[in-house]
Amino acid sequence: MSVIHILPDAVANKIAAGEVVERPASVVKELVENSLDAGARRVEVAVEAAGKRLIRIEDDGCGMSHDDALLAFERHATSKIRSAEDLFEVTTLGFRGEALPSIAAVSRVVLETRDRAEPAGTRVEIAGGKLHDVKEIAWPGGTRIEVRDLFFNTPARRKFLKSESTELGHIATVCTHYALAHPDKSFRLASLSNELLNAAPVADLRARVYQVMGGQTLDQLIEMRPVERRIPPPAGAEQEEQTAPSRVRVHGLVSRPEVQRLNRNHIYFFVNRRLVRDRLLLHAVTEAYRNVLPAGMFPVALLFLELPPAEVDVNVHPAKTEVRFRHSAFVHEVTRDAIRQALIASRPVAAFPLGRRHVEAAAVQEEAEASERLSEEPPTFGSPQAPRPPAPAESPRRFQLTPSSPSARPGIFRFEDGSPVGGALHPDPRIPPGERACGKATALAADQAAFAEAAGVEARPGRDEFPRDLRALGQVHDSFIVATNAEGLWIIDQHVAHERVLFERHLRQRQEHQVEGQRLLLPIVTELRPEQRAAFSEIAEELQANGFEVEPLGQRTVAIQTMPAGVPAEEAEQLLVEILDGAGAELRTLSLDTLRRKIGASVACHAAIKINMPLDQSKMEWLLRALALTQYPMACPHGRPIVLRYSLKEIQKAFQRI
Repeated sequence: MSVIHILPDAVANKIAAGEVVERPASVVKELVENSLDAGARRVEVAVEAAGKRLIRIEDDGCGMSHDDALLAFERHATSKIRSAEDLFEVTTLGFRGEALPSIAAVSRVVLETRDRAEPAGTRVEIAGGKLHDVKEIAWPGGTRIEVRDLFFNTPARRKFLKSESTELGHIATVCTHYALAHPDKSFRLASLSNELLNAAPVADLRARVYQVMGGQTLDQLIEMRPVERRIPPPAGAEQEEQTAPSRVRVHGLVSRPEVQRLNRNHIYFFVNRRLVRDRLLLHAVTEAYRNVLPAGMFPVALLFLELPPAEVDVNVHPAKTEVRFRHSAFVHEVTRDAIRQALIASRPVAAFPLGRRHVEAAAVQEEAEASERLSEEPPTFGSPQAPRPPAPAESPRRFQLTPSSPSARPGIFRFEDGSPVGGALHPDPRIPPGERACGKATALAADQAAFAEAAGVEARPGRDEFPRDLRALGQVHDSFIVATNAEGLWIIDQHVAHERVLFERHLRQRQEHQVEGQRLLLPIVTELRPEQRAAFSEIAEELQANGFEVEPLGQRTVAIQTMPAGVPAEEAEQLLVEILDGAGAELRTLSLDTLRRKIGASVACHAAIKINMPLDQSKMEWLLRALALTQYPMACPHGRPIVLRYSLKEIQKAFQRI
C-alpha cells in the first residue's frame, strides 16, 4: 500500500493560508495590494477587534465581472501573469493568485464588485473555502470585500494572535507604509468609530509624510535628490542592446545626523512601490551613516528604488516581502552613494567635531613635557557666575595637569594662561544656559554622608569590579571626569554614569511601587502616529506605574500631565515618543521586565546630567561613589561604555619607562 498520497484541497488551502495569512495585518496587506493593482484612487480599511472579527476593504478600482469574481477564489488564478516568462518582469504588487483563496480558507468572506462595463454587480459568499452563495446586486463600481471571523476554523492559529492593540498596530503600520508609497492616492483606516489614518491625495512624498507622521518628523528628515545611474551591461553584450540601457533611480527621505534611533524599525524600503525587507539595502544605509552615527544607532529613512522589473526578482517569499536584485552590488553602491550625497549636501556635523584650536592643542600636547607644578591658588571650575577668560589667539596653547596640593581641591587640565581645556563648545540646545551649569547638577547631593541614600543604591562591601577609591582630578570639556587611583588613570563619561545610577534607582522604585512623578505646570499636547497610539493603548498602565500621567484627548492626540521626577519639561514629549517607538515595534516579544527596563533606560537618559555641564568637586566625588555602588557600573543601560581605564603599566609603557 502506498504511503504517499495527495492532500485534499481543503488541507492544501489551509497550508497555503499559513504561508500567506499570518495575522490580520497580512490580510490587510494582500487586499490593499489588490486594490492598488486594480487602479484604485481611494482605499478605505475598516476593522473590528483588530481584524479578528472583521476586516472590510473598499476601493474605487476597476472591479471584476461575474466570471472573474468566481475565478478569483480558485488557487493560482490571477490576471497579472500569463506565462513563466512573466515571473521575471512582474509589474504588479500581487501575482501569485494565492491571496483570496488562502484568506477564504480560514475565514468568512463576502465579495461585492462590479466591472463598470457590466450592467450589474456580483456578490460572492464563501466560508472556510466553500462557496455558499452567488448573486447579482446593484453596485456602483469598484470592489468591497469583508473578511469575518478570521481563523474561525483553525482555533490553534487564532490562539497565536497577540492582543488587539498589538494586532491593530501592525494593521496601522501596513496602511501607513502604503500611504507613504502612494501619496497620490487616498487612504483611510478606521477601527469602529476611531479613525486612525485619513490621508487625502497630495502632490509629493514630503506632503504625505507631513500628513502621516507630522511636521516634527518632517523637520528631522533630509530630502534626497533623485540619483539615477545606468546599470552596467553584462560582459560581451551586443552594441544594439546598449542603446536603451536599464537604470536604477533612488530617492526618498533620510534623517539628519542628530536623529538617532535604537533599532532599525524606522527604516523603510520600497522597491517599485513594493514594501520589502532587504539586508542588502539595510547594509547600504548603515554604510552611508558610518562615522556619522554612533555604533548601534540607526537613522530614519524612507527609500524608494525604481528599476526595470527584469532587474529584481520578487518571487522569493510567499508573502512577497523579500526581493533579490540581479546586480546586487551595483544597487548597494547606488543606494549608499545617494544617501551620502544627501548628508553631504545638508552639511552635517561629524559625531566628534575637531576645530582648529583642538587640533593645534593636541599637537602641542604630544610635545609637552610631563612636568608638575603646585598650584598657588585653588583651581577654579567654570560657572555662569565666573566666566572663563578668553585665551590670546596669537600665543601657542599648552596644557598640563595641575595636581592638587594638601590644602587645595584637585585640579583640572588647564592651558598655560590658566583657562581650562574644553568647555561648552557644543552645548545641548535643549538645556537653557542657566541650567547647563547648575540645573540638574544640583540634584547631586553635596552631603557625602548621604550620597548612597540620594542615589538610591545599597552599599555592598567586597565588590571590586569598580574601584571606590577614585579621586576626581577634574573634567575634560565639562563632559568627562578624569580620576586616578593606585591602578592608573580613569576617564568617566558623566552623562552615562549618572544614567546608570538613575536607571537602577528607577528599577528599584518601580519594583517597590514608589516611582515619583512631577506635575507639569501646563499639560503638553502631542500628536501620535497610528502605531504609536496603538502602543500607547497597550502600555498605558505600565506608563502610569512609571510616573507618567498621559490623558487621551482625541483619536491621535494625548496630553502629558505628569512626568517621572527629574525629567525636564521640555523633554517630556520626546521621552514619551521614544518609549512608544521603542516598545511598539517589539510588543509581541517584550516581557514585562524587558518593557520596564526599556522605560527605565529612557527615563534615566533624559533625567541624567548632560555633557558640557560643569561639576564641582563634591558632585564629581558623589557621582563616582554612587556609580561604584551600582550593579553594573561599566556600561550604561543602552550598552555604551561608562569608563575608560589606563593602567599604570600602560602609562609607563607609553612613556617608555618599561
